[in-house]
Amino acid sequence: MPLSDYERRRLQELERDLADNDPVLARELETGRSPRLWLRWSAGSVLVLVGFGLMILGNSAQLPGLGVLGFLLMFGSVCWYVWRRISVP
Repeated sequence: MPLSDYERRRLQELERDLADNDPVLARELETGRSPRLWLRWSAGSVLVLVGFGLMILGNSAQLPGLGVLGFLLMFGSVCWYVWRRISVP
């Protein structure tokens, strides 16, 4: 069932009010993407790279604890990213 003219005008007024009062939320609703998505993606990538570096450093320096710490950091950051992606649309 299509909207009546009154309902369409009222909806446009509400959209304008939302864009004026909260432009971040309005942009998120319009695009369907969270502005924090880029931050989560970049933080997860940096943590994976740091974990990989620690794992390589631990292996080359023959320090198994450092390698395990690097692996746990990599695994934990991937799990964190995937969990946040699933739980927060």
